[in-house]
Amino acid sequence: MEIRHLRLVRAIVEEGSMARAIDKLHLTPSALSHQLKEAELQLGAPIFYRINKKMVLTPVGEKVLDAAHTILAEWSRAEAEIKELIGGEKGVISLSTECYTSYHWLPGVMKRFARDFPYVQICIDFEATTNPIPRLLSGCVDVVVTNTLVVDPNIEFIDLFSDELLVLVPVEHAWASRPYVVAEDFADETLIIYSRPLSSVVVYEQLFGPAGVEPGAVSIVPLTEASVELVKAGLGVKVMPSWAAKHYLHSGQIKAVRVGAEGLFLQYYAARLRNKDYPLYFECFLNTLRQEILVH
Repeated sequence: MEIRHLRLVRAIVEEGSMARAIDKLHLTPSALSHQLKEAELQLGAPIFYRINKKMVLTPVGEKVLDAAHTILAEWSRAEAEIKELIGGEKGVISLSTECYTSYHWLPGVMKRFARDFPYVQICIDFEATTNPIPRLLSGCVDVVVTNTLVVDPNIEFIDLFSDELLVLVPVEHAWASRPYVVAEDFADETLIIYSRPLSSVVVYEQLFGPAGVEPGAVSIVPLTEASVELVKAGLGVKVMPSWAAKHYLHSGQIKAVRVGAEGLFLQYYAARLRNKDYPLYFECFLNTLRQEILVH
C-alpha cells in the first residue's frame, strides 16, 4: 500500500463517510472509489464493510488504520525534518509533460513548492512537450509527466496518480443526461483528438480497440482550448482526464460524462533517468507534484 491509501482509509474513518472524506482529500467520488478498490486489491481483502450506507472497518481494515496512524505520523515528522534539512539548498528542476493541458496545474505546483524550497527554481521546457522522452534521455529535462511507459533501461517511471477519463459533450447533447457511455455510442459521433494516428490515442487503446469499434469521424485539433470550443458548438466530443476537464466545466456549456459503467482510468508517471543522482529536494518536488495535481 502507498501513503495515499493510508491517508484515504484514515480520512474515511475520521470523517465518518466517503462524502466527507472526498471533501477532505479533494478527490472526485470516482477517484476515491478507485483508490479504495486499488488498496483492497493490493491487500487481497476488503478494508470496509458497506452496511446501510455506512463504512465499517473490517478486521483487516482495523490493522490498516493502526498502521496508518503510526506510519503517517512518522512520515509527517520525516517530511518536516527533510524540509528543514534541504529547504536552504539551491538548484534547478527542468520539467516537461506530454500534453499542453498538463500545464494548468503548474502555477499551483510552483507556488506550493516555493514556500518550502525558495532557492530551487522550476524551469518548464514547453518545446519538449510534443516529444519529451528524447529530451529526458539527452539530459535537457530532469522529469517528464507522462502516461506512456517506454521500455528503456535508462528511464525510471514513478507512479504519480490515477485519474479518470471523461468525455466532454455540450449540455444539450443526448449523452449529457446519461450516467455513462460505451464504445459503441461513439460510432455516430465525431471524436476530437490532438493528432493522428487514432491508434496512438489512449481512448483507442483502452476502449475502441478492445471493443472493435471506431468513432463515426475523427477531427484533428492540436489545441485544447479550440477543441473545447468545438465541443460547445456541438461539432464533436472529446475525451479528457478529469483533472484537465474540470478547468472547462465552469462555463456551464459542457458536461463531463463517464466512459463505461466502471469508468476508464489512466495512470500517470514521473519519468526520470534511472542512474542519475538527484538531490533530496527532487523527491519533495515529486510529492508536491502528486498532491497538487490531485487537488486540481
